[in-house]
Amino acid sequence: MSPLFRRNGGAAKKVTAGEGGRPLTGDRLVTLVGKPGCHLCDDARAVIEKVCGETGVAWEEKDITRDEALHREYWEQIPVVLVDGEQHTFWRVDEARLRRELQG
Repeated sequence: MSPLFRRNGGAAKKVTAGEGGRPLTGDRLVTLVGKPGCHLCDDARAVIEKVCGETGVAWEEKDITRDEALHREYWEQIPVVLVDGEQHTFWRVDEARLRRELQG
């Protein structure tokens, strides 16, 4: 399994509660595939944090510089957002579109 990270550089853990301590919605999972120092990744992270916090969906972040397979697959597209393991978008994250996907 590929290494995970958060802004602090430590190991990431799935979010266990949404905004206001609400329980997470089912087994949904948003994955941000990116790399440190990527400004588009920073923008994507902000949108994902907001939407996942509001919808109660867990999210994680994977670093392509620590995972050769992810690097080969996504290096030209980062940041890439996966929803439940399927590619949702890349480069720019549309907040409304992500919210619709997670609430649908």
